[in-house]
Amino acid sequence: MTVVGVLHPGSMGAAVAAQARRGGAEVLWCPAGRSSATEERALRHGFTTTDSLGELVESADVILSICPPAYAEDVAVEVSAYPFAGIYVDGNAIAPATMARVCAIMSRTEATVVDGSVIGSPPSASKSTRLYLSGSGESLPLVAALFDGTAVQAHALTGGIGRASALKLSYSSYQKASRVLAAVSYALARDYGVEGELLDIAEGRSTSYLAETAYIPKVAARSWRWGPEMDEVASALREAGLPTDLALASASVMNRWDRLRDAPPSVSEALEYLHAAPEDVPD
Repeated sequence: MTVVGVLHPGSMGAAVAAQARRGGAEVLWCPAGRSSATEERALRHGFTTTDSLGELVESADVILSICPPAYAEDVAVEVSAYPFAGIYVDGNAIAPATMARVCAIMSRTEATVVDGSVIGSPPSASKSTRLYLSGSGESLPLVAALFDGTAVQAHALTGGIGRASALKLSYSSYQKASRVLAAVSYALARDYGVEGELLDIAEGRSTSYLAETAYIPKVAARSWRWGPEMDEVASALREAGLPTDLALASASVMNRWDRLRDAPPSVSEALEYLHAAPEDVPD
């Protein structure tokens, strides 16, 4: 049985690790410093509790790091403090340059690093998720095999470390920025009393996010995580010599929703938050 350690099992990390468990792996997690909500998820998915991060690292064959992108390097530093010769999968939404720094951190160990990107909603009985992998050719099939027959569809990419991260941010730069732009559009339309007309126009284009007003509160509640991801998008664009303005502007807009932190407001409240500077937003 392959032993998988999952770090910071939030809604996505826990769901992906649960699919590895469904595929036959034992999944370890460490409750130290984690919230009661995280503990509830781990218990629900049947993860095995370890007494310390050191115990998790020393017992695992594969470690999954799936956390908010701002913490990816810190998590790697924590893991690198222990001896580890298995496979370290960084599945975070980070720029290729950030992924390179994670590799440099993990070079302190004997680990094989895999660059991963998760695209889609958390996998479940009704939803499948894609996991793209790049890096050492020998390690990719081993990671992909963890998810055989599960709701995680693993895809190996050629070209080495950085390819999976670049794919994730290429997708995020459109998908997440578009959600933010839809909210800003509705905020402006509401100020002039034409939001109904804007919705009517948008509904004529079935692929437009403008038709999905019910999603705006979810965007607002997730922006504390999405904002750092857009910073990583900007980093990737900068490396490629492309404009970073939209990504940075999206992160700035998301900052106005930062205090919501997974507590979706109403559509009206979400739009009202966009009128206030971050320091003026109520707790």
